[in-house]
Amino acid sequence: MIRPGARIMVGGFGLAGYPELLVENLAACGVGDLTVISNDLGSPGVGLGKLLTNKQIRALIGNYYNWNPEVPEACFRGEIEVTLVPQGTFAEAIRAAGVGIPAFYTAASVGTDLARDKETKEFDGKTFVLERAIHADVALVKAHRADELGNLVYTKTARNFNPLMAMAATLTIAEVDDIVPVGSLDPECIVTPHIFVDILVRRD
Repeated sequence: MIRPGARIMVGGFGLAGYPELLVENLAACGVGDLTVISNDLGSPGVGLGKLLTNKQIRALIGNYYNWNPEVPEACFRGEIEVTLVPQGTFAEAIRAAGVGIPAFYTAASVGTDLARDKETKEFDGKTFVLERAIHADVALVKAHRADELGNLVYTKTARNFNPLMAMAATLTIAEVDDIVPVGSLDPECIVTPHIFVDILVRRD
């Protein structure tokens, strides 16, 4: 279901809260020409870093590549394209895609290279940059538990980008630690409703 040229969102921050099993299998299958939309790209040869080592990546959209020096090296060699997005803008652009908002104005990046060639507008005497929503073909997310319908419960830092990305892709695959019967989850603890989840993969 993940084809060459796909736009792939991957939840997590560094090696915290990312869908390790799904990423390992994506690296193993060798599908390439991918655009990876993630906060970062793991570390060299670890996590999402394996996709870069394997030359499966065509482009990156994200904001924090400090942990993986292979990213700027590959970019400067012309092997990949890198689009930097301020972290708050990145989160909001993904959320916007999930709720059907095509674009929004933000003050982040005003007056910097990241705002070059983007539309700007003044509100109450302040300049704002128009940023477009970020969509994906597939989202790979990590949750702690799911019921058999696909309602997701997260734990700790895994809530960073996973819930937003589950909403913003055409196909969402969720890696979970456990799958329980419908009705077993406290409704107040469900963060991602099953309407956004297409496939469950249990880690064991």
